Amino acid sequence: MNDHGRLCSRALVGAFAVSVLLCSAAQSAVTKGPVTDEIGVLVIPKGAPIVIGGYWVLSGADSALGVDQKRGVELALKDRNNALLGHPLKLIAEDSGCNAEGGQTAATKLAAHPEMAAVVGPSCSSEATPGAPILWKAGLIDVCTSCTAPTLTAPDRKPDYDGFLRTIYSDSDQGRYDAKYVHDVLKAKTVVTLHDGSPYAQQLASVMGKNFAEMGGKVLSEEAVAPTDVDMHPVLTRIATEHPDVLYFPVFVAAGAQLLRQAKTTQGLENTTLLGGSSLMAADFIEAAKDAVVGFDFTYPDVSAEAQGKGYPAFVEKYTKTYGEGPVSGFHSNAYDAATLVLMAIQKVAVKDSKGDLYIGRKALRDAAFAVKFDGISGPIACDPHGECAQFKPAVYQFTNADPKTFKIGVNPKKIWP
Repeated sequence: MNDHGRLCSRALVGAFAVSVLLCSAAQSAVTKGPVTDEIGVLVIPKGAPIVIGGYWVLSGADSALGVDQKRGVELALKDRNNALLGHPLKLIAEDSGCNAEGGQTAATKLAAHPEMAAVVGPSCSSEATPGAPILWKAGLIDVCTSCTAPTLTAPDRKPDYDGFLRTIYSDSDQGRYDAKYVHDVLKAKTVVTLHDGSPYAQQLASVMGKNFAEMGGKVLSEEAVAPTDVDMHPVLTRIATEHPDVLYFPVFVAAGAQLLRQAKTTQGLENTTLLGGSSLMAADFIEAAKDAVVGFDFTYPDVSAEAQGKGYPAFVEKYTKTYGEGPVSGFHSNAYDAATLVLMAIQKVAVKDSKGDLYIGRKALRDAAFAVKFDGISGPIACDPHGECAQFKPAVYQFTNADPKTFKIGVNPKKIWP
């Protein structure tokens, strides 16, 4: 069955509103100028900008995540002289706060922009979960730069996410490797997992625990806190009674810092290894955790130069020269590759008429994005049918200094495994 038939059959079942929209559009395909498309055609007049949207966490405790990715996108546009196909490139960024409400609001704003060609971002799975369906309902693809929840690219994901893809790994991979590290390297027999209710933390903790149990380990309990919790003593005291070998908490900066500081003074956890997750790669975490950060380990994708694409060292040099500092988090290369994917897809499907106007078919752009393959700054980029375009390379990092000014990936924190 072709794409049209699949979309229509889904609509007849009536399961998903977005499928109904796409089927209806497919039955009355839109023609503008030289382009006919199943769900719509974007017309960009001669000389007008090609508008790319972005949504990331740009304020608050986790802002290093979003700022780093926004810069990666900016550098990708700059490397094309901020122009494509004779049109200037324009980035419109929204702060989505690393939460569901922010993701919904930001996606709604971007979807309402009549000149929007495509969207990159967000930082967090909690933003993407409500945001991606809003964007796809408007015919906009969404190429995520660091949201890793497995459900976003799962084979059984809903058609609402047909326009979503990402240049970042799935936590189904990170969770498996984290469990392997805890079991094989730390030689742990028991673990307690703890999450903050976000899609990222909850799904990663679950995947890690499941894999750890399959390796013969025992998950003593699965705990949760709120991202805004300040007093962690009740949950830490309860965990201490279980005497786990490892406490695994892949949460964000604010809650992570409170957990780390208070765990250090909780009786019964003296012999428990504390292990964080990939949302803690930031100078802000050092500042929040203070002296407790020294010697603290967290799992992360390997972002050393040797693990990245061959263009990565030159990219970091350009980043540092442009912004007056080195990368402030670890997903700048994934963001650069997300923007590159979008621009390559636009270049593949856009048609220019004799007047110089540009026409981009919405469905054609989606299909082109899924078909793009290239050697990215972060490594090889090639998407599967569910939007997973990147590979995971495992690592563990350790903070070595409590001064936030010493933050430098590879130094503080330094890679300790493999």
